[in-house]
Amino acid sequence: MKTIIIDDKNIKNELAALRYKSEEKFSDIEKNVAEIINNVKELGDAALRDYTLKFDKAKIDNFKVTDEEINSALSNVSIDIIEILRKAAENIRQFHILQLPKNISLKKDGLELNQIFTPIERVGVYVPGGNTVYPSTVLMNVIPAKIAGVSNISIATPPAHDGKVNDLILAAAHISGADTIYKAGGVQAIAALAYGTESIEKVYKITGPGNAYVAEAKKQVFGQVDIDMIAGPSEILIIADEDANTEYIAADLLSQAEHDVQAASILVCLSENTANKVQNEISKQLNNTPNGIRAKTALDNNGIIFIVEDLNKAFEISNEIAPEHLELLITSPCDYLDKVKNAGSIFVGQYSPEPVGDYFVGVNHTIPTCGKAKFASPLGTMDFIKHSNIIHYSKTGFLKDQADIKTFAEAENFYFHANSIARRK
Repeated sequence: MKTIIIDDKNIKNELAALRYKSEEKFSDIEKNVAEIINNVKELGDAALRDYTLKFDKAKIDNFKVTDEEINSALSNVSIDIIEILRKAAENIRQFHILQLPKNISLKKDGLELNQIFTPIERVGVYVPGGNTVYPSTVLMNVIPAKIAGVSNISIATPPAHDGKVNDLILAAAHISGADTIYKAGGVQAIAALAYGTESIEKVYKITGPGNAYVAEAKKQVFGQVDIDMIAGPSEILIIADEDANTEYIAADLLSQAEHDVQAASILVCLSENTANKVQNEISKQLNNTPNGIRAKTALDNNGIIFIVEDLNKAFEISNEIAPEHLELLITSPCDYLDKVKNAGSIFVGQYSPEPVGDYFVGVNHTIPTCGKAKFASPLGTMDFIKHSNIIHYSKTGFLKDQADIKTFAEAENFYFHANSIARRK
């Protein structure tokens, strides 16, 4: 990990360099993604089969996972894992059901205004494959949609070379209540969900993480469908003081670095002593497994330790970076929560490591990255709900406001608007 001592002279340049590095990762794939989307849009299943064979090395005749395949998966997954998935699912339900909105109403002088909430009818959830499998992503996306009242939830996930979907993915899909599971991954799956094919029904919104190509695909189909967010590589920022346990810090930095080689692990601490101890501890915990090699590459490429003079400067850096995950490994961390302005999820104290949010406690792990926590929020129940406004005037109420509305329309030179108002008696 690179170590940088921060002062008032270099802080702006260092943070600007960090932002630029994050942005440049997505600059060179637009054309390839657009070509795949257009081919799936025009050729449907034929293009989807060709791309699945090309990218996933799987020959697929029927994209839809059958009930027999789901039942087989449930019998293959251990009872202990099934029980853990059920516990996690219940925790997610308990937290996300609290996010359901209530309709509102305003009545005054012959006018009634209402705002009503209705679920999106059709949602597609993308569940990535690649380095590992993500049953947690299934739970985190499907359960809030079910709570919101979405009537049709489809999952798209890449098949293995043998044309099968991972058993854990299918078990999580069953537990969370997904309606349909498709054997399709990558850009081609996003295109199929957005535009529909002979086998895959189009949806109205697509959620779920993916690699840079999937993120770009979601960006390009936005407008045809809604999306949750354009997510980048996973990231963690830890603020640590001199009393923080460096063994825990190292473990938590590595927990994000193992996601992929572009993951960002950042430590903001108060001394070179802490920085050196963390570096040494990382070396102890790393190994030569595939995850260890991937984590080391990520730390070498994107790992940074900022050394600052005090916690005020630490929070200044954190708020500018706006991390996906923020850990507060400091004395009396709750006393500093009001200093956090921009962060996706905040993990408070040494017994709240980031992985508890990835899997189990109930908060959502689909979180804005690449600084987007400055204006965006973690996925939740409200992401699967829309609202409509209802306006109901009585004759008396309308006539009372008629002249004002007509004059307002005329002030904007919209005379047919004014005419619509004036003709009512």
